[in-house]
Amino acid sequence: MVSSAVASPGVSVLDLAPVVPVVVVDDPADAVPLARALVAGGLPAIEVTLRTPGALDAIRAIAAEVPDAVVGAGTVIGAGQVGDAVAAGARFLVSPGWTDALLESMRGSGVPFLPGVSTTSEVVALLERGVTELKFFPAEAAGGTAYLKSLYGPLPQVRFCPTGGIGPDSAPGYLALPNVACVGGSWMLPKDAVAGGDWGRVTELARAAAGLGGGGGRSAQV
Repeated sequence: MVSSAVASPGVSVLDLAPVVPVVVVDDPADAVPLARALVAGGLPAIEVTLRTPGALDAIRAIAAEVPDAVVGAGTVIGAGQVGDAVAAGARFLVSPGWTDALLESMRGSGVPFLPGVSTTSEVVALLERGVTELKFFPAEAAGGTAYLKSLYGPLPQVRFCPTGGIGPDSAPGYLALPNVACVGGSWMLPKDAVAGGDWGRVTELARAAAGLGGGGGRSAQV
């Protein structure tokens, strides 16, 4: 299922799994086994955050060596990062927030992108610019499921990937909402498991996350 989903043009990155792992890679040597463990557990869309010096090397390695992964770049906050991430092999981009300059850079990148929002005004502003698929961040701090549920009535055309403070216990509540396509989280990547190379544990946790299912429609193109 993963291979056909990744190979099919027009399949959404938000359609690949109910959970997008949000990965902070401290050691680029961990990137490939980590990605393989996530894919084996049914989570092919992997967001590598640009928070560490080795993030681009990690994206480059995953893109080259894990063909069933759809690797993206997260924490994109500048136009220069957009070009660097795509050159490294990122197939989607995620930002914690947005400006017009960043939005235009992501739009011109040729890959799908999810600009981050936390207010209704930001959502409406992006709708004016033709963007309907967004990251909701920081999800728990910004109002959680109650906030997103309230947005659905006036703004049913928007689909969200909430990220920030979400874990295995809260994820199902988000995924049950009609305007949530998937959620982002890192709970399937415990620090001790990554540090110890316990990729079997990562795969087990990823498999559990992949089994959470989803409620909303998904449509950002990969």
